Amino acid sequence: MTQLLAGDIGGTKTLLRLSKLTSTGLVTLHEKSYPSGNFEHLNPIVKQFLSEAKNSEPIAAACFAIAGPVHNDQSLVTNLSWHLDARQMETELGIAQIRLINDFAAVGYGILALQPEDVVVLQDQPKVAQAPIAVLGAGTGLGEALLVWQGSDYAVQATEGGHADFAPRTDLEVGLMTFLRSRHGRVSVERVVSGQGIYNIYEYLRSAGFAVASDAVEAQFEQKDPSEVIAANALANSDILCTKTLELFVAAYGAEAGNLALKSLPYGGLYLAGGVGAKNSSKLQDGIFTENFLDKGRMRSLLEKISISLITNLDVGLIGAALYAQKLVTTAG
Repeated sequence: MTQLLAGDIGGTKTLLRLSKLTSTGLVTLHEKSYPSGNFEHLNPIVKQFLSEAKNSEPIAAACFAIAGPVHNDQSLVTNLSWHLDARQMETELGIAQIRLINDFAAVGYGILALQPEDVVVLQDQPKVAQAPIAVLGAGTGLGEALLVWQGSDYAVQATEGGHADFAPRTDLEVGLMTFLRSRHGRVSVERVVSGQGIYNIYEYLRSAGFAVASDAVEAQFEQKDPSEVIAANALANSDILCTKTLELFVAAYGAEAGNLALKSLPYGGLYLAGGVGAKNSSKLQDGIFTENFLDKGRMRSLLEKISISLITNLDVGLIGAALYAQKLVTTAG
């Protein structure tokens, strides 16, 4: 029995999944989440996980999706003091093949295994076989990646597109740009299109006097993530400042998705990943996102042909890491 290990490694939590490869695909044997900060390295987590899984079979291959840059199978995990080296880990863990990939690259691979129930369709258009696929996702930051057909399957090209320049399009967005530039100098798109971006927009609208801030809402900021508080109040339509904040966020998200689509023409589909979109699914379906996606002047007719799907399965990165591990053993030799 061929066993594979996959991991989604973040600064807050580490999620591991042990699978076996069968004639019909991967079957999960054991899965568990661990608080990353409680460990000095990924290796002790893997050892504990395999012990708890009561696994005695050798692991043929492992892939770990890392929240941070990966180069030559090495990575410094963002928000942790971990230095990961795949070759060192192979030796210590006794796993024949280990690969480290960027967490958003893992999302790209995971897209290839999504089922209809894992997505919400925002723009229903036929997908063109073997055409480019684009993915972007607002979470802690903004990730962007492309999938390009390589003759027999797709290869994922990770990018740092979230750090491209924010391009304001309206007077309100110009004001937001000026507000953020006074704080940060250069303003990247992820200053706006991310979880932190939601709070940045709220602070701008509050400072601009768009509406009076609610003491009740702001009291919640001390107990919960401000972006989640703002989104919850916006979805409940209980606070005008929160409602406008989420509308501006979704509009900017749609515009950036349109920018990525113009640069890649992803007739294989454009996918939205990340927890922010999944948790605010109803807002992304009300038309604001799609209209701002399409608002590209003479290029509108091109973008109208692109399928847009919102990923609601938050395990997509773990699925992608497992598929990459499977690829290591099925393409060996």
